[in-house]
Amino acid sequence: MKIIIDAFGGDNAPLEIIKGAMLAVDEYDIDIILVGDEEKINKCCKDNNINLKHTEIVDAEDIITMHDDAKSVLKDKADSSMAVGFRLLNEGKGDAFVSAGNTGAVTVGATLITKRIKGVKRPAIASVMPSAKKPILLMDCGANAECRAEFLYQFGLMGSLYMQHILKYDNPKVALANNGEEETKGTPLVKEAYALMQNAPYNFVGNIEGRQIPFGDADVIVADGFTGNLILKTYEGVAKVLMNGIKEAFMKNIVSKLSYLGVKSGIDDMKKQFDYKEYGGAVLLGVKKPVVKAHGSADARTFKNAIKQAVWFLENSLIDEIEKALAE
Repeated sequence: MKIIIDAFGGDNAPLEIIKGAMLAVDEYDIDIILVGDEEKINKCCKDNNINLKHTEIVDAEDIITMHDDAKSVLKDKADSSMAVGFRLLNEGKGDAFVSAGNTGAVTVGATLITKRIKGVKRPAIASVMPSAKKPILLMDCGANAECRAEFLYQFGLMGSLYMQHILKYDNPKVALANNGEEETKGTPLVKEAYALMQNAPYNFVGNIEGRQIPFGDADVIVADGFTGNLILKTYEGVAKVLMNGIKEAFMKNIVSKLSYLGVKSGIDDMKKQFDYKEYGGAVLLGVKKPVVKAHGSADARTFKNAIKQAVWFLENSLIDEIEKALAE
């Protein structure tokens, strides 16, 4: 199994990306292709005493920044680490591609270089998120700001297959993000999608309000990319505020600090449960080969876990399952 890595994508590249890749080599027994400026990669490894194992470097001197236009991956920066990585994936030089770079550029590269699975209307960004009960999947998280009802219908199908084959959920519950549970609520898009999803070959359980999402009342939450991205970012922000508030409450004085010792294990468990670093990033569902968008601020552990998602994808032949479902 060979994973192609955009060594210069993300806020902490290349150091944390390289460190994360080496952690993944140790944990998942994989080979790595690091794409980026070879001289800078070698200098980074030398300066930080990193021993590259099971790793090939493919030179690409240009970089797509977070401020570049998404379509630059196709033309203006066709020699960037991200663009070269996508071409290597397309040529079969590796089995999956992982980048912490520009989300728009990753989406364009996945759609137009790697290309869609036959029958898929639009690929979508699918993020695994924590809930009070168990992990849930939110899609789309930003690939398609504007959607048609049939896109949302397919997001439900691909999300259901992901939860069945990757996280091993039995008959996952699929819900549509809305401002009310009633089927008469919502925008014309959501109402039309609801009507389609009622007859879907997956377990559609109706609408779900934002306040119910963290309770895990559904396993797959379907939304257009604009709404999904707002849900995702709000979710992450609220989790940080709560954890910081808990920490401050226990650090106020000596009595509260002593009290903390009695509940530390429980708080540590909760912190791990709601830590986005546990999954590392999001997968692009609907393209012909596994593409994972890691968090832009990924550190080594976060990036290692993003690579884990690519490994899961390959081990469970999810693309074959999506192709089969669409053919049926």
